[in-house]
Amino acid sequence: MNDRTIFRQLRNIDSAFKHIRLFSFGLVAACVMICGYTIYKSFQMIRHIEERIYILSNGKALEAWSAERRDNMPVEARDHVRMFHHYFFSLDPDDRVIEANVTKALYLADVSAKRQYDNLKESRFYSNIISGNISQEIVTDSIQVDINQYPFYFRSYAKQKLIRTTSIVTRSLVTEGYLRNVSRSDNNPHGFLIEKWRTLENKDIKTENR
Repeated sequence: MNDRTIFRQLRNIDSAFKHIRLFSFGLVAACVMICGYTIYKSFQMIRHIEERIYILSNGKALEAWSAERRDNMPVEARDHVRMFHHYFFSLDPDDRVIEANVTKALYLADVSAKRQYDNLKESRFYSNIISGNISQEIVTDSIQVDINQYPFYFRSYAKQKLIRTTSIVTRSLVTEGYLRNVSRSDNNPHGFLIEKWRTLENKDIKTENR
């Protein structure tokens, strides 16, 4: 075997070693990428699972999803205002029904709502509801909430219906106020408190005979 043949074999060995080394580096890099992707997807799946909430309702587990409060704040704020007006203005000729509804409403607002309730009570509004066998319903048309300022300003547009034995009176109702964050509770599930609530408009729109 001459020197040229030996040199050619050495070059082949060196070339083969380079190919093996390049293949090894590629294989290691591929393994690292696969491991990294697997870890990333695992953390993503864990975070996805942790966002699931199960609510027990009537003996059944219902799946819900958690979210940042700010993402749902406009929806929760509008629903808080809607529920307050529903409880405050939904009345039947029964003192227990009136007391129960107003009590629920007063959990959602500050002294400004209590003041309006006291004024209505002193003017015998609730007594007239009972003695006249009048039912009152409220239908909310729209609620505007500005979450760019705090406390959050809101304005509610709704219609009241006073249902009497012989007629139905429809009234427009426009109110405004501010929403302040408070702790959530069974009596206040949205965690807002209405402040400086006042009525801007409350007038008759139409009267229908029954």
